[in-house]
Amino acid sequence: MPIPQLKVRSPQAWKDNSEKPERRRKKASAPSFRPPKNNKYTSKKIKVRTTDRGKFSKFVHFVFRKSFRLGLIVGVLGLFLIIGLFIYYSQDLPSPDKIIDRTIAQSTKIYDRTGETLLYEIAGDQKRTMVSLESLPAYAVQATISIEDKNFYEHGGISLWGILRGQIVPRLQGKRSQGGSTLTQQFVKNAILTNERSLARKIKEWILSYRLEKKFSKDEILTMYFNEIPYGSNTYGIEAASNYYFDKKATDLSLAEATILAALPQAPSYYSPYGSNYAELIGRQQYILDLMVEEQYITEKEATTAKDYQLDFKKRISDIKAPHFVLYIKEYLESKYGIQLVEQGGLRVITTLDVAAQESAEAAINEYAERNMTDYQASNASLVAIDVPTSQVIALVGSKDYFDDTIDGQVNVSIQPRQPGSSFKPFVYLSGFAQGFTPDSILFDLDTVFKAEPESYAPKNYDLAEYGPVTIRQALAGSLNTPAVKMIYLAGVANVLDLADGFGYTTLGDRSRFGLSLVLGGGEVKLIEHVNAFAALAREGVWKPYQSILSVEDENGRILEEYKDDSTEKIVDIEYVRILNSVLSDNEARSYIFGEANYLTLPGRPVAAKTGTTNDYRDAWTIGYTPYQVAAGVWVGNNDNSEMKRGAAGGVVAAPVWKSFLKNYLDDKEVKYFTSPNYTNGDKPMLGGFLEGGDKIKIDKFSKKLATEYTPDEAVEEKTFKQIHNILHYVERGNIAGSQPNNPISDYQYANWEEPVIAWAAEQGIVPEQAPTEYDDLHQSGDKPYIHITTPSNNITITTGQISLTVSTGAPRGAANVKYYLDDKLISTQSTQPFSFVYTIPPAIANGIHTIKAKVYDDILNNNEESITFTLEREEYIVMNWINPSASTSLSDSDFPFTFQLSVDDLTILSQVDFYYRPSDSNQSHWFGFIKSPSTQPINNVWQNKPSSGTYKVYPVFTDLYGQVVQGRDITISVE
Repeated sequence: MPIPQLKVRSPQAWKDNSEKPERRRKKASAPSFRPPKNNKYTSKKIKVRTTDRGKFSKFVHFVFRKSFRLGLIVGVLGLFLIIGLFIYYSQDLPSPDKIIDRTIAQSTKIYDRTGETLLYEIAGDQKRTMVSLESLPAYAVQATISIEDKNFYEHGGISLWGILRGQIVPRLQGKRSQGGSTLTQQFVKNAILTNERSLARKIKEWILSYRLEKKFSKDEILTMYFNEIPYGSNTYGIEAASNYYFDKKATDLSLAEATILAALPQAPSYYSPYGSNYAELIGRQQYILDLMVEEQYITEKEATTAKDYQLDFKKRISDIKAPHFVLYIKEYLESKYGIQLVEQGGLRVITTLDVAAQESAEAAINEYAERNMTDYQASNASLVAIDVPTSQVIALVGSKDYFDDTIDGQVNVSIQPRQPGSSFKPFVYLSGFAQGFTPDSILFDLDTVFKAEPESYAPKNYDLAEYGPVTIRQALAGSLNTPAVKMIYLAGVANVLDLADGFGYTTLGDRSRFGLSLVLGGGEVKLIEHVNAFAALAREGVWKPYQSILSVEDENGRILEEYKDDSTEKIVDIEYVRILNSVLSDNEARSYIFGEANYLTLPGRPVAAKTGTTNDYRDAWTIGYTPYQVAAGVWVGNNDNSEMKRGAAGGVVAAPVWKSFLKNYLDDKEVKYFTSPNYTNGDKPMLGGFLEGGDKIKIDKFSKKLATEYTPDEAVEEKTFKQIHNILHYVERGNIAGSQPNNPISDYQYANWEEPVIAWAAEQGIVPEQAPTEYDDLHQSGDKPYIHITTPSNNITITTGQISLTVSTGAPRGAANVKYYLDDKLISTQSTQPFSFVYTIPPAIANGIHTIKAKVYDDILNNNEESITFTLEREEYIVMNWINPSASTSLSDSDFPFTFQLSVDDLTILSQVDFYYRPSDSNQSHWFGFIKSPSTQPINNVWQNKPSSGTYKVYPVFTDLYGQVVQGRDITISVE
C-alpha cells in the first residue's frame, strides 16, 4: 500500500490570520453552583412574617436534625459503597511492579549510514523511542507540568479537587465528565487502561495511580509518562514526537519547540501543526509559556523570545525518506526477524544509504523526468549506486515518485527483473577475452543469419547500418549487435552463464530459456544485481555481495547483525578485466556511434560505461563505474511495460540521468585511473588483429611455382596468398587460442557467416589470390655452377694492404656473376669475365686470420661457392699510447673529475676520438666523452662523474677521415 500524502500547512500561516490568538489565556474560573439568573426557582422571594419567628426556628431545628440523621446514614452507606467499589475494582488490577516491568512496544528505526538521519520508523500502531528523564531539557518537563499538572510534586497520584471539578460536578449537572487527571492518572490511562469514559474505568485509574505513587518516585513516574503519552500521528513519547515534528532528538528541543509538544497531549489531532487549527496550537503554546512564567520556571524575556521563535516543522509528504530503499530494508528485516520484532522490538537499523548520494540520485531523475516523459513517453526511472570498495548500496531510487499512483510508483524497479538490452554485452566479451580474444581481434559487422532453434536469428544494429570488419574494441564500445552475437557463439552461452553466475546474477537460472539472444538482453536481470556486477569490474574482477545494512541492534543495544567485509570471490583474471575496462572507458572508440561529446563521459576523470536498449524500447539502461570508487546504473521506462517512443535509447534517456548523478556525487572525490592492460595479440588472422589470412607458401621467384629441393635459397620467396574469411575459418570454438581448425566449414554456422563476408570482399574489389599447385622445373640437379679460387692460395700470409682475387668458373647455363665476401661481408660483385679484382684491405681490419669466399651465380640464381683463409700481418693503422693513467691505477672520490690522456702517431687521419668505459664483469659499455678533430698532443678527455666502486676497462674508439672506425687499446683501472 502507498504511504498517503498529507496536506502540509505552512508553520507560520497563523501569522497571516487577522484574528491572532491571545498570548495569554485567563485562568479557568472556579465552577459555580449557583443556577442561572433566569432560573424559575429564583424569580420569587420567600416571605417570612416576623410574628411566626419562633415557629420557624423550631421548624429549622427539626429539619436540621432529620437532615443530619439522613445525611449520616447516606454518608455511611456511601462510604461502604465506595469502599466496596474500590475493593471490587482492585481485584484484577496489575501490581505497580508489573506495570513498570511490562514490555512496551517500541518502533524500529531505520537510519542512514551515519546513524544520524532517520529514514523511517516501523511500528504497528505506535511510534515510540524510549528516553530517560535526565536527557530531557528541564523546560520540556516544566512545560508539561505547568499545563497538565502544576501540583504534580504535591499530590499522591490523584487530586480531590480535580475529581470534584472533572467528575462529580459535571455528572450532577447532567453533563459529560471532563479532565482533571493528574500526570500519574494520564500515564495509567494510556499505559494500562482504555479510553473508555466510565466511572468504573475512572475508579481503576484512581486506584492504580495511588498504588503507583506509593511504589515509585515522582521522577520515575515522569519518565514513564514521557515515554508513554501520545502526541498525535501514532507517535508515543516525547522522543518520537520530537523527531516526528522537528526532525531532532528531544534533548535538542528549544523552549519554543518543547512548549509546542506540551500543548499536544490534551488533543493531539485537534492541535496538530499539520491540521486546520494551527492558530489554536500557537495560542495554547503561548498560554503554556505564560504559565511557566507564573510558576517562575522561566523569565518573561525567555517567554517572549520563545513566542517569537521561528518554528520549523518537518515538512512531510510522509514520514519516510528513500521509500523504496527503506521498504526493501523492512521486507528483509521481517523475513529474517519476523514482523512482531520489527514492529514492536525497538530495533535500531543503520543502513548503508548515503543521504547526499540519495538526494543526488533523486535530483538527477527529477532533472530529466519531464523531458523523458514529454519527448519519449518514458514515465519512470530507477537508479542504484554502489560503493565499489565495499559493495554497499549508497543510493536507491526504485521509481521516480513513490507516491505517484499513476505510474505505479510503489514498484521498486531496482529489484524487478527487466531485460538489460546491450548492457549485458560486457560479460559476453569478458568471457571471450578469457579465452584468447583481445580488443584488436576482428569480427565482421555484416547482416548475418544465425542458425538457432526454433528459428534462425538475424539481429540488426540500432542504426540499421553495417560497419564491415571492426575490432572488438570498436564493436563493444559502439554496441554493435552482429559482432556481439558472434562473440557469444564463439565464447559459448554456457560459459557466459557460468560467468554471470559468478558475478551474482540470480535471474538466469533456467538455462534452457537462453540462446544467442542472451547477449542482446534476452535474459532478465535486476538493476541492483546488474550494478553490483559492474562494481566487481571496477574492482578488477573481485565480486562481493551487495550490502544494505551496516548494523541491527535490539532495544537493549545488543548487536543482532553487523556488516563485515569478508565475503569476496575472484571471478576472472585481473588482466581480462583490465582489457574490458580499457574498452568501456574508451570514448574515442565509441565516438563513431555516440559522437565525441556524449553522456558517457565525466569531465576530468576516466569512467567506464555501457548502454542498453531493448528492441521494442520498453527498457533503456546506462551502467558505469569509476575505478575503485562508485558504480551506478539507471533504468528508464514504464512500470506497465508499455513501449516508449522510438529513439528512447539508453544513451538518450538513461545516460543523462546517470551522468548527472555521477558528476554531482564525484564532485569532491579523488580522481582515480584504470590500470592499463597487458596483452599480446595472437598470430592468427582476425584473432590477431589483421584481416587477411592465408597459407605462407615457398615458391620459386622465377617460375612462380612451388619451390623444390633444387630451388636455390636466393630464388625462394615465402608468399602469403591473401584471402578473406569469417573468423570461424581461423579459430575453433572451445579452443580459441589453439591452432587453426583443419576443417572449418564443419562448423554449422560457418556457411551463414562466410556468405556475407565473401560478398563484402567482392564489393570492396578484393580478389582472393590462388596459390600455385605445380613445382619449380627451372632448377635442376645438373644445373649447379662450378667455381675455384685461383689466387690467393689457401692459408697465405698477407703483410700489405691489398689482395688480388681471381677465380675460374663454369656453368651449364653460363656464369652470370661472382660475389666476393670477406668474413661473410660482401665486398664486391663482379659481373664480367673473368670476374677478377684487387681488394684494398681497410685499415679497420685487424691483424689475424680472415676468410674470403667467392660465390658464382647463373641467370636463375643456381650457385656454388668456395672459401679460403689467410693471415693478415701488417703494421698497426693507428698507433696509440696511454699517458694517464697508468695501468691498474686506483681512483677515489677526490680524483674526480679525472682527465684521461693518450697520444697517437698521426693526428691528421683522425676526425673524432670517443671514450668508453665498461665494468670488468659486463659487456655493456658506457660513453663518457669525445674529442672532435684532435689537433694537439696529448688527446685529453675528462671523466666528470665517479661511477660506483669496481674495476673498469677504459678504451678509445677512433674514426678516420674516411669513416673507418678502429677501437684502441683498453686500460684497466679500479674505482674505490
